[in-house]
Amino acid sequence: MIIMQLNDISKSFGAEKILSNIKLEIKDQDRIAIVGRNGAGKSTLLKIMAGEFSYDEGVMHKPKDLTIGYLSQHTGLESAKTIWDEMLDVFRDLIQKEQELRKLEKNMEQASTLSDDNYNRLLLEYDTKQQEFITQGGYSYASSIKSVLSGLHFYETDYQTSISTLSGGQKTRLALGKLLLQKPALLILDEPTNHLDIETLGWLENYLASYPGAVTIVSHDRYFLDKTVSIVYEISYHKVRKYHGTYSKYLEKRALDYEQEMKEFEKQQSEIKQLEEFVQKNIVRASTTKRAQSRRKKLEKMDKLDRPKGDESSAKFSFDSTKRSGNDVLKINNLAFRYSDGDRFLFENMNLTINRGDSIALVGPNGIGKTTLLKMITGQYQPSTGSIQIGTNVEIGYYDQEQTNLNPANTVLQELWDKYPNEKEKDIRTVLGNFLFSGDDVLKPVHALSGGEKARLSLAKLMMLHANFLILDEPTNHLDIDSKEVLESALIDYNGTIIFVSHDRYFINKIAEQVVEIQADHVTGYLGDYDYYVAKKEEQAERERLQQEQIKVTQVDTGKLSYKEEKARQRAERKVQRRIEELENLIEERENELAALELEMTKPEVFQDHEKSLALTKETSTIKQTLEQLMEEWTELQE
Repeated sequence: MIIMQLNDISKSFGAEKILSNIKLEIKDQDRIAIVGRNGAGKSTLLKIMAGEFSYDEGVMHKPKDLTIGYLSQHTGLESAKTIWDEMLDVFRDLIQKEQELRKLEKNMEQASTLSDDNYNRLLLEYDTKQQEFITQGGYSYASSIKSVLSGLHFYETDYQTSISTLSGGQKTRLALGKLLLQKPALLILDEPTNHLDIETLGWLENYLASYPGAVTIVSHDRYFLDKTVSIVYEISYHKVRKYHGTYSKYLEKRALDYEQEMKEFEKQQSEIKQLEEFVQKNIVRASTTKRAQSRRKKLEKMDKLDRPKGDESSAKFSFDSTKRSGNDVLKINNLAFRYSDGDRFLFENMNLTINRGDSIALVGPNGIGKTTLLKMITGQYQPSTGSIQIGTNVEIGYYDQEQTNLNPANTVLQELWDKYPNEKEKDIRTVLGNFLFSGDDVLKPVHALSGGEKARLSLAKLMMLHANFLILDEPTNHLDIDSKEVLESALIDYNGTIIFVSHDRYFINKIAEQVVEIQADHVTGYLGDYDYYVAKKEEQAERERLQQEQIKVTQVDTGKLSYKEEKARQRAERKVQRRIEELENLIEERENELAALELEMTKPEVFQDHEKSLALTKETSTIKQTLEQLMEEWTELQE
């Protein structure tokens, strides 16, 4: 069923046209991506769909009762409530129903003062509301909140934290979590992967796969799009084109479409040329003028094709190093770091060797210290213990995700010229032109630039450094997909050494030859790209699972666990298994009790007796709540 349809939607801001004749439709289970360059109008289109922007022309159809949830890319949840209370607010209708049930139960306790008709009406109202409460998840909303908060890396110790004290990234994650709990029929997400680490991205992909409504996404995370969408709308030159399939399939189809359209255009141009030449040569000859006139009419009636528009202008740059480093680029020995005495170590026991030509991705959860490590290598932070050795002839080029190396008071031109004052202005302008700063763009103040423009300016400065060891902290943040692809090509062709932090799994797959996972007390290297790393992690998890199963029926490998450790593990496992069996027995008993009570309540001598009926109704309600709690504990122990 179609839940939203846009027909010939156009939008301008002043004299600047943003969207023109946009056609788009969304069905109730669709998974849609909207892609295009920065500034193409993607966020504007989402705001129109969400009702936050008006449109100049066209028509938008949607049911009156359509529920829409919209997450803008700069949304942060602002609230004075605690995390738990704010999430509970999503279920205020259910909580109200629960309070109404409690009130009805109190009224039913006064059965002796009611007439039979009034009591029966009360009993019917209670039963109806209780069924609605159960159907709408009245006994499971707390576990739903816990599940979403856990997926977004908020745990029970965080629940009573005031939202006003959280960071911007945490507030953005909570805004996303609240929206997911609301479950609108149409979920509109603008850059939902911002502020999410790789583990959380995987959780969100799985969550959206089973989401009951339609989802429309704008994202620069190509890996995320491949995992979540099956329809792609591309906005280019103010217009939109629809493709079926994943993001990767869209790229393939777009290339094929362009090739086919170019062939048709060239074929028609050849035909036009032949017709024009024939008309020109034969229009004045009496013997051939009729044929020439016929061909001229054919030309006039011909529906001429426009030349297919290829990709819009792209940044053009490459990295190279002017000096060759030694083979040993970096050695990290027993490194540990904490911000001050008394703080826990952010990480410790870190050992890592980087050789010339290596391309290494650092991965790990947010807060584990990836950016801190890069800043230690560049000398911005000092180790708490251990050592960092930089090799011979190593020249470092550092890309800071926060772009603190940019002077907001400078113009774009000054920013590059101040760094390289010996270069000629025309050469500086040429470099900036390669990074899409042309004409008056070079006179813009840095503080007025968008995130993507600042990223390109930082990359321009980095390119001109000609360093042989690039240290990159989230280099794809703020870049549109096309700019990411240009950066990937430049780094693939680079003749130096690279270590980088990125949450962009597609980018890691393209650039990394080794993935290093940072954990609190050690690092683990994987010789391959991100997909190889994931496969190895899954193999490792599967081996551990099989080993645990084998331990149950075979003698323990004493080389892995001490006797005491193995005994402790077996005791803990037996305790869990006993609890699972106990829960299963309790669940069975409660289910039997519930069935017996429900059968008892159908007897005329019971439902006609106010007091008996009330007592049994309250008892069944209590048993159902107990069953929910027992099932939740049983599920957690089984995982």
